[in-house]
Amino acid sequence: MAKKIILDCDPGHDDAIALMMAVASPKIELLAVTSSAGNQTPDKTLNNVLRMLTLLGRTDIPVAAGNQKPLMQGLQIADDVHGKTGLDGATLPEPGFKPEPIPAVELIAKTLRASEEPVTLVVTGPMTNAALFLAVHPELKEKIDQIVFMGGAMSLGNWAPSVEFNMYVDPEAAKMVVDSGLPLVMAGLDVTHKAQILAEDVEVFRKMGNPVADAMTGLLDFYNIYYSQPKWGFEGTPVHDPCTIAWLIDPSMFETTKCNVDVETTGKLTRGETLVDYYDLTGKPANAEVLLGIDRKKFVSLITECMHQFDA
Repeated sequence: MAKKIILDCDPGHDDAIALMMAVASPKIELLAVTSSAGNQTPDKTLNNVLRMLTLLGRTDIPVAAGNQKPLMQGLQIADDVHGKTGLDGATLPEPGFKPEPIPAVELIAKTLRASEEPVTLVVTGPMTNAALFLAVHPELKEKIDQIVFMGGAMSLGNWAPSVEFNMYVDPEAAKMVVDSGLPLVMAGLDVTHKAQILAEDVEVFRKMGNPVADAMTGLLDFYNIYYSQPKWGFEGTPVHDPCTIAWLIDPSMFETTKCNVDVETTGKLTRGETLVDYYDLTGKPANAEVLLGIDRKKFVSLITECMHQFDA
């Protein structure tokens, strides 16, 4: 049976790949998409969701705009990574439909009420919308099967020395979600930096010839400009957000451990850091399944398989 999900995202090149996979895989039923401010400004991330779903031929999936800024601070965007549009590098169609006339929090609530079974909430951007939903609609918490999120790191950060970008943007929201008591799956940098697409993989995508593969190739070419900087030491381009969807489709490709995860919200140097209690030093109960390793070839094969779903 396909897993029912709501995808909360901030496209973003890697979000776009995750969205493509969620649409393509028969193991996923994408019920709704909500946009968050993060990789780009909220107007651009919403537009990118609409453009991507138009490209993917799924204008039937309801979309809603999320909060305009993080809970407690101004918005930090990653335009140096994702470009002026948030999806630079690809030629995408203009939106073929309009978002729902309700905010993201209410679309999540509406979707959960309509589902006869629990739904997985997948968060690939800052957790602002998820946190607000939990605060506004606590009565619907039991309708969430689990929250699978891309964010955090057990070791090195990518926006501050020990802080990953999504957590950096809205630490208070992340703290609310992590403390919610809901089952959590964390795809942090420890696994996503291993989820690299190599140059030879991109050439395989380039030869597919379908419009979706062409768009994904253009996105990866642009995304690689940032990640090819020598400081990272990457062989290929790490694609973070698709790890969440890959986990739902085939968890066997991952190595995981169950730990207590917390989020620092007050540290002058560490605000947004995720504290992953790998050695059980605090004695606090494990609240998350943390992804640590990935079968890279299996991961790329899954992405390839998803792209082939759009062959004519």
